[in-house]
Amino acid sequence: MSFPRQSEEALKDKRRMRWACRRGMLELDVLFAPFVEDAYDDLNDHQQAVFRRLLTCDDPDLFAWFMGHEKCADAELAEMVALMLRRVKV
Repeated sequence: MSFPRQSEEALKDKRRMRWACRRGMLELDVLFAPFVEDAYDDLNDHQQAVFRRLLTCDDPDLFAWFMGHEKCADAELAEMVALMLRRVKV
C-alpha cells in the first residue's frame, strides 16, 4: 500500500501544530492533540488558519468554550470549537 507523501512544509506545519497543542490543561491536551493527528490534514486552508488562530487563545477561554460554560463571540472560532467537539463525539 502506498501513502501520499506530504510536502516538507506540510510536515513542518504539522509539527508546529503538535507543539502548539501542548496546553497547560490536560482537558485541552486531550482535545487538541488527537484532533491534530486525526483531523487537521482534512481541514481546508481556511479552516487550518482558523484552527491556528484558535491555538492563540488563552487556556481559560478555550476551556470555557469547550466545556460549554461560555460561548465564543468570534463566529469562526465558535464553529471550529463545534467542529472539534463533533469529531470527539464520533
